[in-house]
Amino acid sequence: MSGYSTYTRFQRIEALARSMGFRMDSPKHAWGGGSEPDQVALYPDGEALPIYARDTEIFVGTFGQVETFLTGWVRYQQYAAILGAADDKRIKRYEDKERQRQVEQRKQAEQKQMMTVLRASDAENRSKKK
Repeated sequence: MSGYSTYTRFQRIEALARSMGFRMDSPKHAWGGGSEPDQVALYPDGEALPIYARDTEIFVGTFGQVETFLTGWVRYQQYAAILGAADDKRIKRYEDKERQRQVEQRKQAEQKQMMTVLRASDAENRSKKK
């Protein structure tokens, strides 16, 4: 049963991260040198955290450091709720607003690309007619 406690700790941390909208993976740009070779990174999971890019490393560290970061994230949310600065409804509303903004931005980029292709095709057709 060597490593069983590490495995259960990893599962517990991963479940906590998943419940908060993160996914755990290997870091792309590990820093810190050789003192802590076993590092993991937290990334936004799907559309759960819309303000972050999908490939952004939110946090990189060891299991203990990730655990501390997630605990701090939970404490921040609790403290913000106590102060009335943010609650679940307000956070969800702003996240939905950001998702909608990103969808509109993607649509505009696709339309712009389509218009560029159509103009190029139209110019090509006109040059063939001459």
